[in-house]
Amino acid sequence: MRIKELRQHRLLTLAAISGSVVALDLLTKAWASRNLAGRTVEIIPVVLSFTYTENTGAAFSFFQDAGTFLSLAAMVALAVIAVSVWGPRPIGEVVGLALIAGGALGNLTDRLTRGDGVFDGPVIDWIQFPNFPVFNLADTSITFGVAALLWASWRSR
Repeated sequence: MRIKELRQHRLLTLAAISGSVVALDLLTKAWASRNLAGRTVEIIPVVLSFTYTENTGAAFSFFQDAGTFLSLAAMVALAVIAVSVWGPRPIGEVVGLALIAGGALGNLTDRLTRGDGVFDGPVIDWIQFPNFPVFNLADTSITFGVAALLWASWRSR
């Protein structure tokens, strides 16, 4: 493949994966807000529950009420990802970056659309394991994206 075709392939991969993550994340958050508000549903007793919560911070409830900072950090991360994918990258790295971008966009959408101000909306979280903070598909996507990047880095050595 020529460089232009490779770049287009990387950008299409980024768009397809991150777009799918955003769509699934927003659909599941809408479902959670309609069906879980005010209650917990045990899916696998003592292992997995669905619990609706709203988080104004980051993962593990760090940085509470820091929506503007977290939104700006997500936008910087998205810009870095876009620039990174523009250059030559192995497909494993592209997939990892796309998963991170999709997760960042999913949570950023909540911050932009669910608050009174520009970046102050809470993020909907709804998946819970025992002794672990409640999270969502966007958070899961970011975690798997980081794991994919680590795997790609390890394989390249």
